[in-house]
Amino acid sequence: MQDWKNPHYLQKGNCRQQHAYQVLEELAVWSRLLPFDPVLAGTIPLAVDVPDSDLDIICEVSLSSQASFTILLQNLYGHLDNFHIKHTTSRGYESIVSSFRYDGVAIEVFGQALPTNQQYAFRHLVVEAAILEVGGEAWRTAIHRLKQQGLKTEPAFARLLNLPGDPYEALLALEGLSPSELAAQLAQCPLSPTGY
Repeated sequence: MQDWKNPHYLQKGNCRQQHAYQVLEELAVWSRLLPFDPVLAGTIPLAVDVPDSDLDIICEVSLSSQASFTILLQNLYGHLDNFHIKHTTSRGYESIVSSFRYDGVAIEVFGQALPTNQQYAFRHLVVEAAILEVGGEAWRTAIHRLKQQGLKTEPAFARLLNLPGDPYEALLALEGLSPSELAAQLAQCPLSPTGY
């Protein structure tokens, strides 16, 4: 199973993943944010990204650390292009969202008072990676095609899997399925010649 908390896997990936690793290294994201258990989530780790996909870095930030985390991000990255930071609520949790650009790459750092492996972005990453592992290149191509047409990642997976309701919740119903159980689920959703 992939260790998503160690970004070194990006070095062996496609060109976009290798560039992502270079950007993370140049900004020293992992070493600077290590106390917050950072994880790169989103589409780039899955190789289903589109040109405007950003680097989504999720962090565990306790409520008592939110002010210092905000100051840290401002000090580290506040000088970069399009830097913004805001406090919001996501899935009932106080959250911090910071965005900026570096070397042509949009970056978002998301902090929430929840362990990173319990955050929705991480849980979706794990489920989607498992689906792509079982579905292979045909499924990766189909997801990528839907994303090129403007669909967000979770809705694209939910569409191909014929999952009803909120796609963000529906995908989590597949958590913990074995590869054979996922294969059975995918077999019920054959891809058309156009991929969807």
